[in-house]
This record gives sequence, structure tokens and C-alpha cells, in this order.
Amino acid sequence: MLGVRRESVSIVAGRMQEDGLIDYKRGHITVVDRPGLEERVCECYAVVKRETDRLLSDIVQP
Repeated sequence: MLGVRRESVSIVAGRMQEDGLIDYKRGHITVVDRPGLEERVCECYAVVKRETDRLLSDIVQP
């Protein structure tokens, strides 16, 4: 849950779809251009991803 109005999510998702980053249909989102999407996020994404990868690597053993 994002804690934002549905209308706001629809507006932002529509813009990302127009820019070719995602495909958004009836509440389902498909990432089309992950590198492009990652370029738009704040630096906190990299921090959260690194920490998630670190934590999951302790649980999932290859």
C-alpha cells in the first residue's frame, strides 16, 4: 500500500506509460524499461536495493 490517492497513482502511471517505462492496464503494471525507470528514482532506491539484496543473500543460499 502506498498511502496515496488512486487518482494520483493513475496520473503518475499514465505519465510513465507515455514515456515508455511501463505498461499499465486495469491495475496491472509491467515494467518495460527498467534502466529508464531506475534513472528516475531517488538515490534511496539503490540504498534499499543493496540492503534488501544483502538481507536476502543471508536467507537464500545458492
